[in-house]
Amino acid sequence: MATLTLKDYYVDHTSTMPANAGDPVKLFVRRRNGTPGGDQSRPVLMLHGRSVPALAGFDLQYKKYSWAEELAKKDYDVFVMELQGSGLSTRPKMDDPKNVQPTEAQRGLLVPHPDAVRYDGPVNYASQLNNSQSDWDEVDTVVDFILEKTGADQVDLIGWSAASQVFGPYAIQNPGKVRSLFLLAPIFPPNGRASAPGTDFGAPVPLPVSKPPATFGFPMSVGTKDGLRAAWDKDVKCTDQRESAMVDEVWKAMMAADTVGAGWGGPAGPPQGLNRIRNSFWWGWNSTTVPLHGVLGDSVPVCIVYGEHDSTVNTAPNLGLLYFSVPELYKAIPGPNKLMFKIACAGHQAVWEKEASKLLHTMSYHWLEFGKVEGATSGSYERDQDGVLTPLE
Repeated sequence: MATLTLKDYYVDHTSTMPANAGDPVKLFVRRRNGTPGGDQSRPVLMLHGRSVPALAGFDLQYKKYSWAEELAKKDYDVFVMELQGSGLSTRPKMDDPKNVQPTEAQRGLLVPHPDAVRYDGPVNYASQLNNSQSDWDEVDTVVDFILEKTGADQVDLIGWSAASQVFGPYAIQNPGKVRSLFLLAPIFPPNGRASAPGTDFGAPVPLPVSKPPATFGFPMSVGTKDGLRAAWDKDVKCTDQRESAMVDEVWKAMMAADTVGAGWGGPAGPPQGLNRIRNSFWWGWNSTTVPLHGVLGDSVPVCIVYGEHDSTVNTAPNLGLLYFSVPELYKAIPGPNKLMFKIACAGHQAVWEKEASKLLHTMSYHWLEFGKVEGATSGSYERDQDGVLTPLE
């Protein structure tokens, strides 16, 4: 096994977010390189979802839960990135607690830290923070950085949850830079916001900045440790699915990636810490854009994995933009080089679950190394706890 190296970078980028357009910013990237000496690097880029910083998600330093480290041990050159507004990357407008979502429940979490009295006024920046184009631009900057550093021609992409709304359209628009796509618990709205007619992935017309204000009139919300536990508890249905220490370990890692948020939150006494979550406006990831140009499942093979108890990724069809469906994503991918697995006894937080995390490490390695998982190169399957596959189609 190769000697592993670790290096953190702050990659220069010129922001295209409306909140700080044109400003020079820093995008945090961690590199865990397991490339054997003299070999050509095989780079893998991992991207977080909506609310969990990438290091806590992919590089949790507790036992063997670091997905990035386990892939590096298999000789891969693994990069973990943070978009603006997340983790250790630049966080415009987010150090101001008055920019937290202006609801009683959200503002109440700021008392007594950092505000001794609950702030009831309007936000100081009345718009969402980032959007699809700014996310795609940031990924492209990091991909180019990786290709320059490694000398590789392409990068494999691994995304969790809402990362699908960034990596999916990015791969379709940049197939020459993407070798493959592995999506864990992908968020896919079949009826999601469309792009401008004739532009494939251009901004929606009109781009609804701040509208409606209750949804998009603020740049961030905040989450608590209790909220993390409650959301995760909904998906814990099996004995020994999650280790008893995991909520504490995950929260500790999340706060380490957000030193400002770690100093926020009540009640009285020392701050409990709050997870600052960027408010995003996404488009271009729906049943009409996934098939564009015949990229996904063809020049960019796709593997999808989700847990049977995931209460986030499959919702009711009558929810409009909040209707999510992993099977509909699989169906929409036009090419034959696609795989989907529904795995037993796993939820949306599978990266931190006892058996599911091990399975993810193995499945992603087999996908990267052989282009197949569980012996399959295409098709959709349900995988039970004994490893038995049942076709879903």
